[in-house]
Amino acid sequence: MAVTDEAIEKIKGMIVSGALRPGDRLPKESELAAELGLSRNSLREAVRALSLIRILDVRQGDGTYVTSLDPQLLLEAMSFVVDFHRDDTVLEFLAVRRILEPAATALAAAIIPESQLDVLEAQLTALGTDPSVEELVACDLEFHRGIVQAAGNSVLSSLLDGLSGPTTRARIWRGLTQEDAVSRTLHEHRAILGALRDRDAEAARSWATVHVASVEQWLRSTL
Repeated sequence: MAVTDEAIEKIKGMIVSGALRPGDRLPKESELAAELGLSRNSLREAVRALSLIRILDVRQGDGTYVTSLDPQLLLEAMSFVVDFHRDDTVLEFLAVRRILEPAATALAAAIIPESQLDVLEAQLTALGTDPSVEELVACDLEFHRGIVQAAGNSVLSSLLDGLSGPTTRARIWRGLTQEDAVSRTLHEHRAILGALRDRDAEAARSWATVHVASVEQWLRSTL
């Protein structure tokens, strides 16, 4: 194991064991290096790596702290990696979204507040019947984000947020090239909203599946 990897594992061990908790300040570099049996250089490299993936927060002139370790914060690293996807993997991202998003939509059906449903409806109304593709895709992202966040699972919400990036370009391209894409998307949004209003989890799940699958099906036919 490379010395930097070893240093990362030792710091990780301290966090997992509870020796370092969210928000804790790490001991001084010289003290921590001695405690862990590491060189100060390898410790410094480990801290730099862990700060990049939001495990540690290096505050200039103040010290290094363990972050909140909130799932949304930690999964930002996944979003960064996802941005390096190749075009030929977009179908795989859509497949994962098709698995997760209907489940999140079904969860939301029972607990999403009426006030949030009113916000979603207002967004759709403001969009009108003939939006530009860019407006439609922006609304689509906000529409689904609002539903998923209402499901009450921050990990699921962060995962789907991270997956939305690679599929955005596919949705824009579909809107530009498929004749009825805009009207179909608006219809599916209304159907999802209606199922949520009815508190019908299975109908919400089904419409969300249809919604993602329609983009996936179109993309398969164009590749």
